[in-house]
Amino acid sequence: MKRIVLLSLALLASGMLHAQQDKGGITAEMLQQIRTGESKSAAERAARNAMAINPIAELATNAENLAMIDTNFSHRVVTKGITDQHQSGRCWLFTGLNVLRARMIAEHDLAEMTFSQNYLFFYDQLEKCNLFLQAVIDTKHLAMEDRQVEWLFKNPLSDGGQFTGVSNLVMKYGVVPAEIMPENYQSNNTSQFSNLLKLKLREYGLELRNQRDRRSPVARKTEMLTEIYSMLVRAYGVPPTEFEWTMRNKAGEVLSTKSYTPQSFYKEYFGDINLEKDFVMVMNDPSREYHKVYEIEYDRHVYDGDNWLYLNLPIEEVKALAIASIKDNCAMYFSCDVGKFLDSKKGTLDINTYDYESLMGVEFPMNKEQRVRTFASGSSHAMTLIAVDLDENGNAKKWMVENSWGAKSGWRGNLIMTDEWFEEYMFRVVVNRKYIPAETLKLLEQKPIMLPSWDPMFAPEM
Repeated sequence: MKRIVLLSLALLASGMLHAQQDKGGITAEMLQQIRTGESKSAAERAARNAMAINPIAELATNAENLAMIDTNFSHRVVTKGITDQHQSGRCWLFTGLNVLRARMIAEHDLAEMTFSQNYLFFYDQLEKCNLFLQAVIDTKHLAMEDRQVEWLFKNPLSDGGQFTGVSNLVMKYGVVPAEIMPENYQSNNTSQFSNLLKLKLREYGLELRNQRDRRSPVARKTEMLTEIYSMLVRAYGVPPTEFEWTMRNKAGEVLSTKSYTPQSFYKEYFGDINLEKDFVMVMNDPSREYHKVYEIEYDRHVYDGDNWLYLNLPIEEVKALAIASIKDNCAMYFSCDVGKFLDSKKGTLDINTYDYESLMGVEFPMNKEQRVRTFASGSSHAMTLIAVDLDENGNAKKWMVENSWGAKSGWRGNLIMTDEWFEEYMFRVVVNRKYIPAETLKLLEQKPIMLPSWDPMFAPEM
């Protein structure tokens, strides 16, 4: 009887497989037809031979576009120095602090000056751990298989982020100069320690979901955060609560020596800037309706802070805001799909850098909207927008960003992008409200359209 059942199952499976092949599989006849498309030309053989032993990007390099882009810019923000995030996903934090740095250097006539990324990253990780644990408490009533719960446990922690993380963290914890809490190996190489933290968070998350004792979940969460704080101290050091700092001008002359807290330091030098209220993130996402405000659930760094909220605008309106800011010597938080058409040696972003179509013998015709909808493109990296080159009519020809990959990368630590590349692969710019027209600001009064955590626009910038 057992053999009959097994034979029946085998025949049934065979029949199902045959049916699947007939309906959607590659049949022998289809394969024969597919093979007829293979070219036998000498050019095809040459391309195949070259690809067998060379990187695609080198083979696709457009010989007609080898010359370096002109590095002159009609308008450029005053700033000095290049930072390096090393092997970490903290570009969002470097970018936000570099925007503040540019202002401080310009206003106080300083030599190179850098804020401590390690200081704010310590609190970023602590806050994100609390965000995850509290979100687990908030969703205890949902099944483990619920998509929101599943997303939380898949994404308990990240070293990536976006501008609302900068604004919430700075306004809550202040800032300190780099020498007060310098970088160390773990802050420059975050993956191993981050994996340990995520493992611990998942363990804690399960415990909170299954908690049956009478203690408050928040009380147990506080105990968990106490252990996490100790882990963070071992990895990144003890964040200062008070410090002394001497300001020197670019000639090296002492301007002042004072004692500060991180909050008082920010208040003294940036007291007129409220990062949470004075800035607006604008987005160019052609896959969604323009002139609408969007919000992404759980896309924040601080539980009691702000979800990422953005105003979606046509590209020409985004450009106008960015140009106004640069003309007024105000750097901006900027993010894009940096890996597309990047020539890392020259430090350029130009859609004519590589000719993939000629190399592969096929076209790649998708536009920006189609690439976003199919997950082929999205914001991946944040940098500081510092320059634009305008023609005689005021139209942008090219742009430049200050990167955080070190002074030896790109063009003197910067990346230069053509305006055409800007249109295709730029996604976000954070602009001070004073550069935004009144009619555009009025759009922010509408109720935001809430998007789920797993929306492709959530992807943290690294």
